[in-house]
Amino acid sequence: MTRRISLMAVALVLALLVAGCKPPVANGITQVATIDALLSGVYDGHMALGTLRGYGDFGIGTFAALDGEMMLLDGTFYQARADGKIYQPALTERTPFACVTTFVADHREALTTPMSLTALEAKLDALAPQQNEFCAVIVRGEFSHVRVRSVPAQKKPYRPLLEVTKSQAVFTLTNVHGALLGFRAPAFVKGVNIPGYHLHFLADDHAGGGHVLECEMTDGTLEADTVHEWLNIYLPTGSVAFATADLQQNRAVELQKVEKQ
Repeated sequence: MTRRISLMAVALVLALLVAGCKPPVANGITQVATIDALLSGVYDGHMALGTLRGYGDFGIGTFAALDGEMMLLDGTFYQARADGKIYQPALTERTPFACVTTFVADHREALTTPMSLTALEAKLDALAPQQNEFCAVIVRGEFSHVRVRSVPAQKKPYRPLLEVTKSQAVFTLTNVHGALLGFRAPAFVKGVNIPGYHLHFLADDHAGGGHVLECEMTDGTLEADTVHEWLNIYLPTGSVAFATADLQQNRAVELQKVEKQ
């Protein structure tokens, strides 16, 4: 059988090679920098969204100077800023931390009874029990409420993330239809990514969204994509801030406070 490669695919591969990046691998993860670098205050953008989009159509992260929460859903980037509004950033915008993949669901289940965030996570654990693999997840449906947060853009000298989140903006969206999206990462990625669940939310009408703190779902559909390969981590090798960041500390407690407060 002869395989035909589209001109668009060829152009994408060539663009990535010219940019010094590897082409995407099926069922893999691409990550920009590390979570401990972000916790320590390394907020300068290191990869353009246009380049990041070449590695997948789904993911979460943040933006240069920590200017809001990132959602990459169905191939489109969204930015939830601290003013509570949703923006579509230019592909020239850059990210200091993000995690993306090409989403292809291998598990799907209808949800017909109300579920808290804890119950949703337990349902996903039962649906995709491989705890030592990455799992990308989308939950689409009706939510009675979703509590989300974002943080304002920072100015240098950057403060550690735990300090920044003390002035975070928190919003509660009620009776909203939207998508909960993100990853469940295995325990062995501590220091590199966020072990356990890291979820963001985007309302279908783009009236709100951000990093999820709490939610209650009325009904909807859960889709999971168990990711079997770690494609690559792009480190900001030209960054003085990254080169001099103290990444020897155990920041597990700090991360827990940042994620849940």
